[in-house]
Amino acid sequence: MVSIQLPDGSKREFPGPVTVADVAASIGTGLAKAALAGRVGTGESTRLVDTSHLIEADEQLAIITAKDADGLDVIRHSTAHLLAYAVKELFPDAQVTIGPTIEHGFYYDFSYKRPFTPEDLVTIEKKMTELANKDEKIERRVVARDEAVSYFKSIGEAYKAELIESIPAGEDVSLYAEGKFTDLCRGPHVPSTGKLKFFKLMKVAGAYWRGDHRNEMLQRVYGTAWATKDDLQKYLLMLEEAEKRDHRKLGRELDLFHMDEYSPGTVFWHPKGWAIWQEVEQYMRRVYRENGYQEVKGPQILDKSLWEKTGHWDKYRENMFTTESEKREYALKPMNCPGHILIYKQGLKSYRDLPLRYGEFGACHRNEPTGGLHGIMRVRGFTQDDGHIFCTEDMIHAEVAAFTALLKKVYKDFGFTEIIYKLSTRPEKRIGTEESWDRAEAALADGLRAAGCEFEYLPGEGAFYGPKIEYTLKDALGRQWQCGTIQVDPNLPERLDAEFVGEDGTRHRPVMLHRAILGSLERFIGILIEEHAGALPTWLAPTQVVVLNITDAQTDYVQAVAKQLQNKDLGSRLICATKNHV
Repeated sequence: MVSIQLPDGSKREFPGPVTVADVAASIGTGLAKAALAGRVGTGESTRLVDTSHLIEADEQLAIITAKDADGLDVIRHSTAHLLAYAVKELFPDAQVTIGPTIEHGFYYDFSYKRPFTPEDLVTIEKKMTELANKDEKIERRVVARDEAVSYFKSIGEAYKAELIESIPAGEDVSLYAEGKFTDLCRGPHVPSTGKLKFFKLMKVAGAYWRGDHRNEMLQRVYGTAWATKDDLQKYLLMLEEAEKRDHRKLGRELDLFHMDEYSPGTVFWHPKGWAIWQEVEQYMRRVYRENGYQEVKGPQILDKSLWEKTGHWDKYRENMFTTESEKREYALKPMNCPGHILIYKQGLKSYRDLPLRYGEFGACHRNEPTGGLHGIMRVRGFTQDDGHIFCTEDMIHAEVAAFTALLKKVYKDFGFTEIIYKLSTRPEKRIGTEESWDRAEAALADGLRAAGCEFEYLPGEGAFYGPKIEYTLKDALGRQWQCGTIQVDPNLPERLDAEFVGEDGTRHRPVMLHRAILGSLERFIGILIEEHAGALPTWLAPTQVVVLNITDAQTDYVQAVAKQLQNKDLGSRLICATKNHV
């Protein structure tokens, strides 16, 4: 007898092993038709499985349908396979590589002798619809690793064989077959291709095999898939609106900034764009001043030995720009934290000095790959509204609560009222004791609660040295932008020997809280431009006042008015439309 417990607490008894599909059918024909997968297990040990999964012992089970977030992910994963199936049907010489889900859809990378064209995408999408309408069963089988390698080599799929060869010898792998197409995948997948109805191919881009620029450039076909036709249409309309709001397009049209091949990944700010920048920066400077932050400024170039002490040289070296002078090696700073610790260490600190809050509009440089650059949203040279709070462990809760309340106010002032809060907890590989992690995670959670925030946990997503909170804002189109963060770090003060004298007269290590509200100012201004479709609120607008005359008789008066406004600090955001304008 096998007992299945459902999410509502009810149980169903079966005389022997039973599939997820059988359980769904026992509940009702409607659920049987809607079932896409199942989630078995309890607590953190749950896992998604196919509807064909056989349950042989007592188990907890949730039936997954298109209404569930997991169900949508299964649909997108299966649609990626459908894409590969269609490509192989149309272009038998193409080789398939990998095809994961991403936000709002999926992609699949292919190796083919010529670039896919927009016309090819139309043909491929038509073939996908044709294959979906066949409602072919999707079947899973488990085989030995070496057997899978031999199979894919026999059908000329060298990339897939290489992927499987990287799996430890002796392990089994799962293959999924639909019609004539078989692919390597851990699954799960929808029961049949007929479940895949609402999808669209979006674009083709280049991608290096295994993300290594030394390897072949593959063709990455992007697509989107949804549970209903209405959801698909809403998404496509959102993309259409997003295209109109594209900050790159508006940046050109409004004469705000430009990017130039003479300095890829950095921004050339024009007068109007710099006026926006200055308003944002000065606003944040007031925020610093009014909330107990002391503004500091660190150097751009720091000796290699410092980055070795912090650990960045070993883990981040390929993303750092380096230079040399007098046989000493330096790096342009990719972040501001080490510089702030060096400032903190100047002069003996007491427990009475804590919490000590430093803020900096710190210019950073990171050697991002060319393919990852995107207007002013993803750049190589950027400025952060960076801050670090040096405090004791007992102060974390209060500092997090105050910071979160401040962040909410700042976002509201910029027009963002919907914020998502996520708390990333200890990863598998970490330093520190379990007790210290318990205290740090509890302090962050309590700080969020004190600020009146509901939040979700991201288990295992914290840094190796401490947990963090991510603050994600939603824009007018419902898109999510992770901008703010606060992160507990006892590691860097330890590495760079930061101390304070405690109430007991002995030396102690401070805790360092990394925090940012806007994050990259470049990126945040890009978000603002798209949020407001270029029509920024008056206080942010690059042109706030236009003074013009109707005839030449008013010229002197217009210039006098313009002069008065200029004296009110509106000079850079004023247009005076006379022949001899101010």
